[in-house]
Amino acid sequence: MSASSAATVESLQVDQVTVDFQGLRAVENVTLHVSPGEILGLIGPNGAGKTTLVNVVTGFQPISAGGVVLLGASVTQWPAWRRARAGLARTFQNVRLFPKLSVLENVEAGALAVGEPKRSARRRALEVLEWLELSHLARRIAGTLPFGAERRIGIGRAIAARPKFLLMDEPAAGLNDAECDELAALIRRIRADMGCGILLIEHRMSLVFGLCDRVQVLEQGRTIAVGTADAIQRDARVQQAYLGEAV
Repeated sequence: MSASSAATVESLQVDQVTVDFQGLRAVENVTLHVSPGEILGLIGPNGAGKTTLVNVVTGFQPISAGGVVLLGASVTQWPAWRRARAGLARTFQNVRLFPKLSVLENVEAGALAVGEPKRSARRRALEVLEWLELSHLARRIAGTLPFGAERRIGIGRAIAARPKFLLMDEPAAGLNDAECDELAALIRRIRADMGCGILLIEHRMSLVFGLCDRVQVLEQGRTIAVGTADAIQRDARVQQAYLGEAV
């Protein structure tokens, strides 16, 4: 699916967002958009403001200036739960499963969180686990899972909410090369089967450049480049700030 080069009323938009923490400017005047079916990579050094921006979009972080627009509606003042019900879902850098609940209950929680009744939430969770080819783990206690399986269940919990846009915060952290290949295939399936736009924060550049339609680069809270993977790899300022010369 080709990505739109400009924001539309169907997109997720971040408009000139600034975030200050007690005199420290974490994000300054950042604008971005994600179209339906598009994968936008968000990269930059540690401390560049990437996770802060995701927290702004999902309602976990107040902003100092700017706004967030989802499907043509301003959601800047909406709480996190209302944004989730409107179609925003996220995964976390630290997976944060409910360790004493079963895998099925963890995925079911994603559907319950956006208002699905108990019976349909259970049905949705079973569908998601089958789609992930993890039905055999449904009754397993989440706290006993290996790390790679935890990652996939965290993604399953997010997609159980039927998102229009999925924000993924370093989903490859801690995964080996084989698990990263499986993750890339999974992200492609999410786009193909569910049609949602994806904002991907990731430090593993092979994953970013192999998946993303566009890449946006932050440095010290500011956007320094936006473009295709090829253009970003050739950008001298990006090389200096983050990638290095031997990409």
